[in-house]
Amino acid sequence: MTKLAGAPVVAGVDGSARSLAAVRAAASEAIRRNRPLRLVHAFGWPPVAASLTPDMSEPVRQAARERATAALREAEATAANAEPRVAVTSAIVEETPAAALRAESRRAFMLVLGDRGAGGFTDLLVGSVAVQTAAHSLCPVMVIRGEQHMGGPVVVGIDGSATSVQALDFAAEIAALRSAELIAIHAWSVDDSTELTDTLPMNWENWAPGPTERRVFAEALAGLGERHPELVVRREMPEGPARRLLAERSAGAQLLVVGGRGHGGFAGLLLGSVSQYLVHHAACPLVVVRQAGS
Repeated sequence: MTKLAGAPVVAGVDGSARSLAAVRAAASEAIRRNRPLRLVHAFGWPPVAASLTPDMSEPVRQAARERATAALREAEATAANAEPRVAVTSAIVEETPAAALRAESRRAFMLVLGDRGAGGFTDLLVGSVAVQTAAHSLCPVMVIRGEQHMGGPVVVGIDGSATSVQALDFAAEIAALRSAELIAIHAWSVDDSTELTDTLPMNWENWAPGPTERRVFAEALAGLGERHPELVVRREMPEGPARRLLAERSAGAQLLVVGGRGHGGFAGLLLGSVSQYLVHHAACPLVVVRQAGS
Protein backbone atom coordinates (compact mmCIF):
# COMPACT_ATOMS: atom_id res chain seq x y z
CA MET A 1 0.00 0.00 0.00
CA THR A 2 3.02 2.27 0.00
CA LYS A 3 2.82 5.22 -2.36
CA LEU A 4 4.93 8.31 -2.85
CA ALA A 5 4.00 11.05 -0.39
CA GLY A 6 2.72 13.27 -3.19
CA ALA A 7 0.55 10.64 -4.87
CA PRO A 8 -2.90 12.19 -5.35
CA VAL A 9 -6.39 10.95 -4.70
CA VAL A 10 -7.89 10.84 -8.22
CA ALA A 11 -11.60 11.33 -8.92
CA GLY A 12 -13.28 10.45 -12.21
CA VAL A 13 -15.46 13.36 -13.35
CA ASP A 14 -18.32 13.46 -15.86
CA GLY A 15 -20.74 16.05 -14.52
CA SER A 16 -23.26 13.52 -13.20
CA ALA A 17 -24.58 13.60 -9.64
CA ARG A 18 -22.74 10.34 -8.92
CA SER A 19 -19.40 11.73 -10.05
CA LEU A 20 -19.90 14.88 -7.94
CA ALA A 21 -20.51 12.62 -4.94
CA ALA A 22 -17.22 10.91 -5.84
CA VAL A 23 -15.51 14.31 -5.96
CA ARG A 24 -16.75 15.17 -2.47
CA ALA A 25 -15.60 11.80 -1.12
CA ALA A 26 -12.22 12.13 -2.85
CA ALA A 27 -11.72 15.64 -1.47
CA SER A 28 -12.44 14.45 2.07
CA GLU A 29 -10.07 11.51 1.66
CA ALA A 30 -7.34 13.79 0.31
CA ILE A 31 -7.66 16.09 3.33
CA ARG A 32 -7.59 13.19 5.79
CA ARG A 33 -4.38 11.91 4.27
CA ASN A 34 -2.78 15.27 3.48
CA ARG A 35 -2.69 14.50 -0.22
CA PRO A 36 -3.63 16.54 -3.30
CA LEU A 37 -6.79 15.92 -5.28
CA ARG A 38 -6.69 15.30 -9.03
CA LEU A 39 -9.86 15.54 -11.11
CA VAL A 40 -9.91 13.69 -14.44
CA HIS A 41 -12.47 13.82 -17.24
CA ALA A 42 -11.92 11.25 -20.00
CA PHE A 43 -13.75 10.84 -23.27
CA GLY A 44 -13.12 8.27 -25.96
CA TRP A 45 -14.20 8.39 -29.59
CA PRO A 46 -16.83 6.01 -30.94
CA PRO A 47 -15.83 3.90 -33.96
CA VAL A 48 -17.90 6.07 -36.29
CA ALA A 49 -15.67 9.03 -35.45
CA ALA A 50 -12.81 7.41 -37.33
CA SER A 51 -14.74 7.84 -40.56
CA LEU A 52 -15.23 11.58 -40.11
CA THR A 53 -13.17 13.99 -42.17
CA PRO A 54 -11.02 16.52 -40.27
CA ASP A 55 -13.56 19.26 -41.04
CA MET A 56 -16.30 17.15 -39.48
CA SER A 57 -14.34 15.70 -36.55
CA GLU A 58 -12.88 18.94 -35.22
CA PRO A 59 -16.25 20.48 -34.22
CA VAL A 60 -17.17 17.22 -32.49
CA ARG A 61 -13.85 17.19 -30.64
CA GLN A 62 -14.22 20.84 -29.66
CA ALA A 63 -17.74 20.28 -28.34
CA ALA A 64 -16.53 17.32 -26.27
CA ARG A 65 -13.70 19.39 -24.80
CA GLU A 66 -16.11 22.20 -23.93
CA ARG A 67 -18.35 19.75 -22.10
CA ALA A 68 -15.32 18.32 -20.32
CA THR A 69 -14.15 21.78 -19.27
CA ALA A 70 -17.59 22.64 -17.90
CA ALA A 71 -17.74 19.36 -15.97
CA LEU A 72 -14.30 19.97 -14.47
CA ARG A 73 -15.18 23.53 -13.43
CA GLU A 74 -18.26 22.22 -11.64
CA ALA A 75 -16.19 19.47 -10.00
CA GLU A 76 -13.56 21.98 -8.86
CA ALA A 77 -16.27 24.12 -7.26
CA THR A 78 -17.75 21.03 -5.59
CA ALA A 79 -14.36 20.03 -4.16
CA ALA A 80 -13.67 23.56 -2.90
CA ASN A 81 -17.07 23.71 -1.25
CA ALA A 82 -16.59 20.31 0.41
CA GLU A 83 -12.98 20.86 1.51
CA PRO A 84 -11.76 24.47 1.06
CA ARG A 85 -8.18 23.54 1.99
CA VAL A 86 -7.71 20.76 -0.55
CA ALA A 87 -5.14 21.34 -3.32
CA VAL A 88 -6.80 20.57 -6.67
CA THR A 89 -5.49 19.94 -10.17
CA SER A 90 -7.52 18.75 -13.16
CA ALA A 91 -7.02 17.18 -16.56
CA ILE A 92 -8.94 16.31 -19.72
CA VAL A 93 -7.85 13.01 -21.27
CA GLU A 94 -8.82 11.92 -24.79
CA GLU A 95 -8.97 8.23 -23.97
CA THR A 96 -11.58 5.68 -23.02
CA PRO A 97 -12.52 6.01 -19.35
CA ALA A 98 -11.24 2.57 -18.33
CA ALA A 99 -7.88 3.12 -20.02
CA ALA A 100 -7.57 6.63 -18.60
CA LEU A 101 -8.27 5.48 -15.05
CA ARG A 102 -5.88 2.55 -15.40
CA ALA A 103 -3.14 4.99 -16.45
CA GLU A 104 -3.99 7.33 -13.57
CA SER A 105 -3.75 4.45 -11.10
CA ARG A 106 -0.02 4.10 -11.79
CA ARG A 107 0.68 7.32 -9.91
CA ALA A 108 -2.41 7.68 -7.71
CA PHE A 109 -2.86 6.82 -4.07
CA MET A 110 -6.51 5.96 -4.71
CA LEU A 111 -9.12 6.22 -7.46
CA VAL A 112 -12.63 7.40 -6.58
CA LEU A 113 -15.54 7.10 -9.01
CA GLY A 114 -19.30 6.89 -9.02
CA ASP A 115 -20.97 3.60 -9.76
CA ARG A 116 -22.74 5.19 -12.74
CA GLY A 117 -21.88 8.07 -15.00
CA ALA A 118 -22.92 10.20 -17.93
CA GLY A 119 -21.33 12.56 -20.40
CA GLY A 120 -17.55 12.13 -20.53
CA PHE A 121 -17.59 8.77 -18.76
CA THR A 122 -20.33 7.52 -21.09
CA ASP A 123 -19.85 3.86 -20.23
CA LEU A 124 -19.36 4.33 -16.50
CA LEU A 125 -22.09 1.86 -15.55
CA VAL A 126 -22.04 -0.79 -12.89
CA GLY A 127 -20.57 -3.82 -14.62
CA SER A 128 -18.58 -1.70 -17.07
CA VAL A 129 -16.01 0.94 -16.15
CA ALA A 130 -16.50 0.49 -12.40
CA VAL A 131 -15.76 -3.23 -12.69
CA GLN A 132 -12.98 -2.73 -15.25
CA THR A 133 -11.29 -0.15 -13.05
CA ALA A 134 -11.53 -2.30 -9.93
CA ALA A 135 -10.09 -5.22 -11.92
CA HIS A 136 -7.17 -3.41 -13.53
CA SER A 137 -6.26 -0.57 -11.17
CA LEU A 138 -2.80 -0.51 -9.61
CA CYS A 139 -4.13 1.29 -6.51
CA PRO A 140 -7.24 0.99 -4.32
CA VAL A 141 -10.53 1.92 -6.00
CA MET A 142 -13.40 3.53 -4.10
CA VAL A 143 -16.78 3.11 -5.81
CA ILE A 144 -19.40 5.53 -4.51
CA ARG A 145 -22.74 3.77 -4.26
CA GLY A 146 -25.56 3.26 -1.77
CA GLU A 147 -25.67 5.41 1.35
CA GLN A 148 -22.73 6.44 3.50
CA HIS A 149 -23.48 6.40 7.23
CA MET A 150 -20.65 8.47 8.68
CA GLY A 151 -21.42 7.30 12.21
CA GLY A 152 -21.32 3.67 11.11
CA PRO A 153 -18.44 1.20 11.11
CA VAL A 154 -15.86 0.37 8.48
CA VAL A 155 -16.46 -3.25 7.43
CA VAL A 156 -13.75 -5.45 5.91
CA GLY A 157 -13.93 -8.96 4.49
CA ILE A 158 -11.07 -11.35 5.33
CA ASP A 159 -10.24 -14.79 3.93
CA GLY A 160 -6.51 -14.99 4.65
CA SER A 161 -5.44 -14.26 1.07
CA ALA A 162 -2.75 -11.68 0.34
CA THR A 163 -5.28 -9.24 -1.06
CA SER A 164 -7.58 -9.57 1.95
CA VAL A 165 -4.65 -8.88 4.29
CA GLN A 166 -3.92 -5.72 2.31
CA ALA A 167 -7.61 -4.85 2.46
CA LEU A 168 -7.52 -5.29 6.24
CA ASP A 169 -4.51 -2.96 6.55
CA PHE A 170 -6.25 -0.37 4.38
CA ALA A 171 -9.53 -0.69 6.30
CA ALA A 172 -7.78 -0.37 9.67
CA GLU A 173 -5.95 2.74 8.54
CA ILE A 174 -9.09 4.41 7.19
CA ALA A 175 -11.11 3.43 10.28
CA ALA A 176 -8.45 4.98 12.51
CA LEU A 177 -8.43 8.16 10.42
CA ARG A 178 -12.22 8.37 10.71
CA SER A 179 -12.34 7.34 14.40
CA ALA A 180 -14.70 4.55 13.36
CA GLU A 181 -15.21 1.03 14.63
CA LEU A 182 -13.69 -1.67 12.42
CA ILE A 183 -15.72 -4.82 11.85
CA ALA A 184 -13.61 -7.68 10.46
CA ILE A 185 -15.69 -10.46 8.90
CA HIS A 186 -14.45 -13.93 8.00
CA ALA A 187 -17.40 -15.70 6.39
CA TRP A 188 -17.42 -19.44 5.86
CA SER A 189 -19.86 -21.50 3.84
CA VAL A 190 -19.99 -24.73 1.89
CA ASP A 191 -21.66 -22.70 -0.87
CA ASP A 192 -19.07 -19.93 -0.97
CA SER A 193 -15.83 -21.62 0.07
CA THR A 194 -14.35 -20.83 -3.30
CA GLU A 195 -15.30 -18.01 -5.59
CA LEU A 196 -16.22 -19.61 -8.88
CA THR A 197 -16.66 -23.31 -8.16
CA ASP A 198 -20.38 -23.76 -7.59
CA THR A 199 -20.28 -27.18 -9.25
CA LEU A 200 -17.41 -28.58 -7.18
CA PRO A 201 -18.43 -31.08 -4.48
CA MET A 202 -17.63 -29.81 -0.99
CA ASN A 203 -17.54 -31.53 2.38
CA TRP A 204 -19.42 -29.52 5.02
CA GLU A 205 -17.12 -30.71 7.82
CA ASN A 206 -14.08 -29.49 5.93
CA TRP A 207 -15.47 -25.96 5.80
CA ALA A 208 -16.85 -25.51 9.31
CA PRO A 209 -14.95 -22.81 11.21
CA GLY A 210 -12.55 -25.12 12.99
CA PRO A 211 -9.08 -24.40 14.39
CA THR A 212 -7.56 -23.73 10.95
CA GLU A 213 -10.20 -21.17 10.03
CA ARG A 214 -9.85 -19.48 13.40
CA ARG A 215 -6.06 -19.44 13.10
CA VAL A 216 -6.25 -17.80 9.66
CA PHE A 217 -8.56 -15.15 11.09
CA ALA A 218 -6.34 -14.57 14.13
CA GLU A 219 -3.19 -14.33 12.04
CA ALA A 220 -4.78 -11.81 9.71
CA LEU A 221 -5.72 -9.61 12.68
CA ALA A 222 -2.42 -10.03 14.52
CA GLY A 223 -0.58 -6.76 15.05
CA LEU A 224 -3.57 -4.49 14.46
CA GLY A 225 -3.58 -3.42 18.10
CA GLU A 226 0.07 -2.40 17.94
CA ARG A 227 -0.32 -0.46 14.69
CA HIS A 228 -3.60 1.17 15.71
CA PRO A 229 -3.88 1.05 19.52
CA GLU A 230 -6.88 3.38 19.51
CA LEU A 231 -8.85 1.24 17.06
CA VAL A 232 -11.94 -0.62 18.23
CA VAL A 233 -12.12 -3.94 16.34
CA ARG A 234 -15.06 -6.33 16.28
CA ARG A 235 -14.43 -9.83 14.94
CA GLU A 236 -17.19 -11.86 13.32
CA MET A 237 -17.19 -15.37 11.79
CA PRO A 238 -20.71 -15.83 10.41
CA GLU A 239 -21.80 -18.83 8.37
CA GLY A 240 -23.02 -18.07 4.87
CA PRO A 241 -21.87 -16.90 1.45
CA ALA A 242 -19.33 -14.10 1.80
CA ARG A 243 -20.88 -11.98 -0.93
CA ARG A 244 -24.34 -12.03 0.66
CA LEU A 245 -23.11 -11.50 4.22
CA LEU A 246 -20.87 -8.59 3.27
CA ALA A 247 -23.61 -6.97 1.20
CA GLU A 248 -26.00 -7.27 4.15
CA ARG A 249 -23.38 -5.97 6.60
CA SER A 250 -22.72 -2.95 4.38
CA ALA A 251 -26.16 -1.57 5.25
CA GLY A 252 -25.51 1.04 7.93
CA ALA A 253 -21.74 1.05 7.32
CA GLN A 254 -19.78 4.07 6.19
CA LEU A 255 -17.43 1.96 4.09
CA LEU A 256 -16.95 -1.65 2.95
CA VAL A 257 -13.43 -2.83 2.06
CA VAL A 258 -12.53 -6.05 0.23
CA GLY A 259 -9.58 -7.52 -1.62
CA GLY A 260 -9.71 -7.71 -5.38
CA ARG A 261 -9.43 -11.49 -5.49
CA GLY A 262 -9.46 -13.96 -2.62
CA HIS A 263 -8.77 -17.62 -2.06
CA GLY A 264 -10.35 -19.91 -4.61
CA GLY A 265 -10.25 -17.52 -7.54
CA PHE A 266 -8.60 -18.76 -10.73
CA ALA A 267 -5.07 -17.45 -11.27
CA GLY A 268 -6.10 -15.42 -14.30
CA LEU A 269 -9.15 -13.89 -12.64
CA LEU A 270 -8.60 -10.13 -12.41
CA LEU A 271 -11.56 -9.43 -10.14
CA GLY A 272 -12.99 -12.04 -7.80
CA SER A 273 -16.66 -12.90 -7.86
CA VAL A 274 -17.21 -11.59 -4.32
CA SER A 275 -15.71 -8.18 -5.04
CA GLN A 276 -17.47 -8.01 -8.41
CA TYR A 277 -20.79 -8.85 -6.75
CA LEU A 278 -20.26 -6.09 -4.20
CA VAL A 279 -19.54 -3.50 -6.91
CA HIS A 280 -23.13 -4.23 -7.97
CA HIS A 281 -24.81 -4.76 -4.61
CA ALA A 282 -23.00 -3.05 -1.71
CA ALA A 283 -25.29 -0.73 0.25
CA CYS A 284 -22.52 1.76 1.01
CA PRO A 285 -19.33 3.03 -0.69
CA LEU A 286 -16.96 0.17 -1.51
CA VAL A 287 -13.17 0.04 -1.67
CA VAL A 288 -11.54 -2.74 -3.70
CA VAL A 289 -7.87 -3.29 -2.83
CA ARG A 290 -5.72 -5.19 -5.29
CA GLN A 291 -2.46 -6.90 -4.43
CA ALA A 292 0.57 -4.80 -5.29
CA GLY A 293 2.07 -5.87 -8.60
CA SER A 294 -1.03 -7.77 -9.70
